[in-house]
Amino acid sequence: MPTDPVDRAATCGVVATASARRETADIQASLPIAAEGRILHYALLGASVDGGFSSATAGAIVKRMPALEPEITAGKWQALAPACDAAFPEAASGDVTLPADKLDAELGCRGLAQFVATALEPAKSRYAGPLADYRRLAGKLSDKVGPALRARVGSAPAAARAAEDKAMAKIARAGSPVAVLAECAKRFGA
Repeated sequence: MPTDPVDRAATCGVVATASARRETADIQASLPIAAEGRILHYALLGASVDGGFSSATAGAIVKRMPALEPEITAGKWQALAPACDAAFPEAASGDVTLPADKLDAELGCRGLAQFVATALEPAKSRYAGPLADYRRLAGKLSDKVGPALRARVGSAPAAARAAEDKAMAKIARAGSPVAVLAECAKRFGA
């Protein structure tokens, strides 16, 4: 397992991709959106450190996966699965638990919906329905969170960004992104 945080998360994303591909009848077929969410979960978790979230780190992890894929899948990638489970236990869990604080949950759900919709945009023809739902959820939550966020942190953009990053770090640990977004939609009626 790599010691570099970006490479570690990207490695586990590649292992999740290889595992999902192995479970499909046609390895050239599109993966189910839930599998794509499990893969993206490693980027979210790897970018969530010390109670904050770094979108730049998440992007670096996603970009690093294709570069690592040939070397990892050419070897015994299955042996890395237990190390990935140990490094990222939240990814191994099937449970979904939204943050208890309503604003944190709303901010996290909005950020997660935006992240997943952006990450899967290149494959929008395959996931058009869910991506439209995620964008709708993000839009609905954007309309709701503004006043509550200003009441909590004031009008300083840096304070708002810090609160959003904290909420993203919490939602990253809430469960697999697609399952979390389904729970977000139930809770916040999108």
